[in-house]
Amino acid sequence: MEGAIPSPPNTRIAVVTGGNKGIGLEVCRLLASGGVTVVLTARDETRGLAAVEKLRGQGISGVVFHQLEITDASSIAGLADFLKTRFGKLDILVNNAAIGGVEYVQELDTNEEKFSGLDVYQRLEWMVKSVNETFDSAKEGVQTNYYGTKHVIEALLPLLQSSSEGKIVNVSSDYGLLTFIKNEGVRQELNDIEKLTEQRLDELLDKFLTDFEAGALEAHGWPNGFAAYKMAKATMNAYSRILARRHPELRVNCAHPGYVKTDMTMSSGVLTPEEGARNIVKVALLPDGGPTGVYFAKGKEASFM
Repeated sequence: MEGAIPSPPNTRIAVVTGGNKGIGLEVCRLLASGGVTVVLTARDETRGLAAVEKLRGQGISGVVFHQLEITDASSIAGLADFLKTRFGKLDILVNNAAIGGVEYVQELDTNEEKFSGLDVYQRLEWMVKSVNETFDSAKEGVQTNYYGTKHVIEALLPLLQSSSEGKIVNVSSDYGLLTFIKNEGVRQELNDIEKLTEQRLDELLDKFLTDFEAGALEAHGWPNGFAAYKMAKATMNAYSRILARRHPELRVNCAHPGYVKTDMTMSSGVLTPEEGARNIVKVALLPDGGPTGVYFAKGKEASFM
């Protein structure tokens, strides 16, 4: 369901995936507060519309909802058609929608007192111990976090190219750093952007899932502890760099918001959703002609390694 909001010809248009809660909702709020017309997307129409109403209640106008399931080709096509008809272009795409790629073994508890006195590493250790990693959850994580995001980018690319300078921000994570991949050959391949291809990324993900199902992650040097999430983010980082080289007219960057208190982290993070969102929006609003093919950690350029 779409809303009706005025959009002058020179208004920047942004799409935020997974925009109904957490970091995504705050990204929508911050962009709209800066005069950007925002298309807030979410899988669930009821939750998406409620998020738009919540923002309006805070005095934030210029936000419209459109349903999007990033693993559904028809849903992606519907969003692309809406954007083409309504705006004829897209200036900013923030790919925030993601899942943990794990099974959570306990109900979400927003009481943060249990993390009092724990440092970041202890919180991360608690989070890893609070989930089960099954093959089905890993496969779903790869399909959503890598292929879902990739298919959204592919569908919206013509609209981004219709902008004077389109920007893609792929919300990443320090879990996507190449250091978590112990297989040196794979690590080097993912960092060799001049030679790396999308086909090779597919092959590496297929091999990862095959080894996951066989219980051979450690033997072949793949990540462990949120393994599928780490691999999907690492390959999306690599794909972002491929895309940046292929489309120099665009700005394509990866942005790690920090360790944020969200449902995905079971509120174990150290930053608020707004603080994390500010690190994303900073990259989304970089000046025209700014860096591309870069990884930003909490708003600052950093290494993919």
